Amino acid sequence: MSEKVKNPVMLKHDRKDNVAVVVVEGFSGGDGLCVCTEDDSDMVVKVHEEIPIGHKVALLDFAEGDTVVKYGEDIGIVKKGVKSGEHVHVHNMKTKRW
Repeated sequence: MSEKVKNPVMLKHDRKDNVAVVVVEGFSGGDGLCVCTEDDSDMVVKVHEEIPIGHKVALLDFAEGDTVVKYGEDIGIVKKGVKSGEHVHVHNMKTKRW
């Protein structure tokens, strides 16, 4: 675990996930600790904007058409490019179902 950042502000559920979920109120960005609940591994993610609790953060750079993985499952497709540390939500991704 990082010595600078000790309390997790994001969780990812599966090692394959390429997004994490903000789990604290009022996270306004900066270096945030992300913990993987599958294996207790952790990583520090530089977040570039305020992201509401319960919303997703990109853990890598996405191009238009890339697949978003959460809970180890395909949850949708990126509609426009997203950089690592940016908010992932309905403004830049959508389900593949419709």
